[in-house]
Amino acid sequence: MRCGIGAAVGMALQAHAARPMMTDDARIVEAKACQLETWVQSNRGSTEYWALPACNFTGNLELTLGGGLTHEGGQTRTTDAVVQGKTILKPLDANGWGIGLAVGASRHPRVNDGQRDWYAYVPASFLFRDDALAVHTNLGWLREGQTGRNRLTWGLGTETQLAGCTWLIAETFGQNRGKPLYQVGLRHWLVTDRVQLDVTYGNRFGGDMRQRWFSIGLRLLSAPFLP
Repeated sequence: MRCGIGAAVGMALQAHAARPMMTDDARIVEAKACQLETWVQSNRGSTEYWALPACNFTGNLELTLGGGLTHEGGQTRTTDAVVQGKTILKPLDANGWGIGLAVGASRHPRVNDGQRDWYAYVPASFLFRDDALAVHTNLGWLREGQTGRNRLTWGLGTETQLAGCTWLIAETFGQNRGKPLYQVGLRHWLVTDRVQLDVTYGNRFGGDMRQRWFSIGLRLLSAPFLP
């Protein structure tokens, strides 16, 4: 079904805190299905290209494997690689709440000589106003591979339905050190629960234009097809 204002009548309201949010939600891809989150992010002096495919093979374990390329100074290099597993501890109910657990590792070859960073976090989500408003919180841990330091990570985000297929997202996130970052943007379903387009602007609180970024992304979700 193509998503538009007319298609909103009778549509089940769902809050998907996936792309473009950094603050994760207490949801995973439906059982035996896959998704692809891909986006381009423009920074001052560089451009990033990301692709994060994920599949749910078992019914309650979403596995993600992907990464990013960065174009800077006339060269394009692999700068990020991510592997993650995510499960749901309590499903997210309509006008209710849910909670999950995610564990993963990432590599940033240009930053830390290929050392792995390990992380884990607990996403919790809360739905209000017949699911037209969603609040997501993340609390987690990060171990930096290069320095061996342990850091607290956190995120707080909201999704607000503006029209049948269009959502406003706003969030702030960071670590226990340094100023937090923020991001605002729009998400729109081109095809309900299958094809999503999004745009965002982000920066660090108190930061200047050197730290800002813009992104545009596309999210594709399949129907269940895995054996």
